[in-house]
Amino acid sequence: MDDFWSDAERHLVRYSGAGRFVPEIIERAEGSFVFTADGRRLLDFTSGQMSAILGHSHPAVVATVQRSAATLDHLFSGMLSRPVVDLARRLADSLPEPLTKVLLLTTGAEANEAAIRMAKLVTGGHEVISFARSWHGMTQAAAGATYSSGRKGYGPAAPGNFAIPTPNTYRPDFTTADGALDWRRQLAYAFEMFDAQSVGALAAVIVEPILSSGGVLDLPPGYLAALRDACHERGGLLILDEAQTGLCRTGDWYAFERDGVAPDILTLSKTLGAGLPLAAVVTSAEIEQTAHDRGFLFFTTHVSDPLVAAVGNTVLDVLRDEELDKRAADLGAYLSRGLRDLSERHQVIGDVRGRGLLVGLELVRDRATRQPANELGTAVTQRCLELGLHMNVVQMPAMGGVFRIAPALTSSHAELDLGLQILDQALTDVSAA
Repeated sequence: MDDFWSDAERHLVRYSGAGRFVPEIIERAEGSFVFTADGRRLLDFTSGQMSAILGHSHPAVVATVQRSAATLDHLFSGMLSRPVVDLARRLADSLPEPLTKVLLLTTGAEANEAAIRMAKLVTGGHEVISFARSWHGMTQAAAGATYSSGRKGYGPAAPGNFAIPTPNTYRPDFTTADGALDWRRQLAYAFEMFDAQSVGALAAVIVEPILSSGGVLDLPPGYLAALRDACHERGGLLILDEAQTGLCRTGDWYAFERDGVAPDILTLSKTLGAGLPLAAVVTSAEIEQTAHDRGFLFFTTHVSDPLVAAVGNTVLDVLRDEELDKRAADLGAYLSRGLRDLSERHQVIGDVRGRGLLVGLELVRDRATRQPANELGTAVTQRCLELGLHMNVVQMPAMGGVFRIAPALTSSHAELDLGLQILDQALTDVSAA
C-alpha cells in the first residue's frame, strides 16, 4: 500500500488543476459500485467519468470486448469493418434528418476538435463562440473554446475565440421585473458584444445543452433555438456537444430533442462507449460533401477502430432493449425528489437542477444571499467518501459547492436511496462539525 502511493507520487504526472487523486486504490468495479484494495465498497454516483451509463463491467459490454479483442481489435485507419458501418448507420437512424454522416473517434475533445475543424473549412470562417463556463476538451481548438478553467499559462489561444455569458437561472445576471433570468436580453447583449469584435468570420457556436463542468446548468427552454438563429444569421454552424447528455441520460435519447433544435454538427463521446474510448461526429450529407470537396483531413490512429465500434453497437442494443431513456427519466425524477426532500432538512442546499440522471446540487452558505460554499462542498465530498459514496464536486474555480450527480442508467431505486442516505448523513456530520 505504501509503495503504491509513493510510486504514484514519484512517477505520475498530476493532470488536474488541484493535483489530487481520490485517496483509494480501486481494484475492481461492477454495476453501480467500485471496490477498493482494503475491501470497501463505494457507490459510484458519477458513473466513472460520467461515462459508464450501463454501470461498470456490464455483461453485454464485457462479452463484446472479449469477442472483439479476439477477432477484430484495430485496423489501418483507411480500412473499414462491419461494426463501424453498422454503428454509423444506427446512430444516423436514431437522429433526425439531416444528421446522416458519422465520423468515429475516441474522446470528446477529439470529436470537438474535428467538428470545429470541419466548421472552419466549410464556412471559411475562423471565429468560434462558446459559453464562459464551457468545457469542451484539452486539445487545441477544444481548449480554445473552453473557458471554465485551464486558460492561464499556456500562451495565446488561437485568434477568433469568443466567450458569451452562460445562462444561469439560479444566479441570473440579466433579470426580469420579478428577478428571473432574462435570457433573451442576455443573449442579445452577448451577440452585440460579439458583433463589435467580430471580423465577420463566424465558423461555429459550440455549446452543451446542459453545461456539466459549468455547474449542471440547463439551457432555458427557447434559448437553443434563439442561439441557433443568431449563429445562422452570421453564417456559422451550430455544434452541440452532447458528451454527457447524449444517449438517454437526460430522459431523451438526445438532450436537444426537448427543444426540437437539431444541430448542424453533433458530437458524442462519454456515453457512446459506456466507459470505453469512443466518440462520434455527426453531420449532414451537405456539410460532409462540402468538407470533403475542400479536402477535410482528420486521419488519426484510432479513427474507425472496430473494437470500440462493436462496443458502441452493444451500448445502443442495451439502451433500446431496456428502454433506458424512460428509465433515466423515472430514476431522475425519483433522485431529484429525494434531493429536494434533503433540502428541507439542510439549509445549505441552495438549488437542485438538471434533467434525467444528470443532476446538479448546489450548496450555499446562505439561501438568501446564495453565497457559494466551496469549502463545504469539499468537506461533504470527503465525508461521503468515508461513508461509502463517491460524489463528484465541480473542480472549477468558485464552483466547489456544486455536485454533479450522474449515476448509471441501470441503477436501482435502492441504490439511489443508499446514495441519498449517505449524502444526508454527510451533510449532517459536516454541518455539525
